[in-house]
Amino acid sequence: MDALIQEMGEDKVKIDVENASGDIPNCTTIVNGFLSADVDLIMANTTPAMTAAASATSTVPVLGTSVTDYGSALEIENWTGVVGGNVSGTSDLAPLDGQAAMIRELFPEAETVGIIFCSAESNSAYQVEVISQELKKLGFEVKEFSFTDTNDIASETQSACDNSDVIFIPTDNTAASNTEAIANIVIPARKPVVTGEEGIAKGCGVATLSISYYDLGFATGLQAAKILKGEADIATMPIEYATEFTKKFNPDICNALDISVPDDYEALSLD
Repeated sequence: MDALIQEMGEDKVKIDVENASGDIPNCTTIVNGFLSADVDLIMANTTPAMTAAASATSTVPVLGTSVTDYGSALEIENWTGVVGGNVSGTSDLAPLDGQAAMIRELFPEAETVGIIFCSAESNSAYQVEVISQELKKLGFEVKEFSFTDTNDIASETQSACDNSDVIFIPTDNTAASNTEAIANIVIPARKPVVTGEEGIAKGCGVATLSISYYDLGFATGLQAAKILKGEADIATMPIEYATEFTKKFNPDICNALDISVPDDYEALSLD
């Protein structure tokens, strides 16, 4: 919103904000309402919103943001970085090799990394595949603990605690909505969790390699302004990625688990 107002002027742009409140079917209802209102562009925040918008229209420009991997989400074979058609946007994928290196840096004696993720989220499955390879390169044994919905989270988290030295949770919408349940298991078990993004780290993790979601949203807004002003064709617009990453740690959970982090880690704001 800030980027659109900056680029187009507050009196030139009307923004209708609708929240699906974590209920995926609501995304389709909201998108259909936007199409009935004849909007000029849809900005869809997170993968379920983006896929709902992409499925609902092939003509109205759709910009995604906070989408980890467009190729997996839209089932695009031979993914080249450009969706084509009426879809583009920004990705919140932090470098998975960097996440793996962070685990080795923080826990040099660890041998086994357990990965907890929702198997129903294509973005999560993609991250798990990539980071598993990176972790194995660093000498870790990798074990996967997947759940299909919130009912399985507690049991899979407990299994990960019982069979892992360290736990990794990728950028995963279901996990992000259930960090308290995860924390209630991993902290008493004294199992450190490294996460793919800072929202999960605030709830149940010790550290993450973080992007700025504000900056990501601003970049999406700049894309939108170019499309609305006719300066860019969404069909040829490549997906954009964050360019700056920050090592961050959760001071409360680190203190609870007696974990010290290097000086170049920044404390997460837990307010």
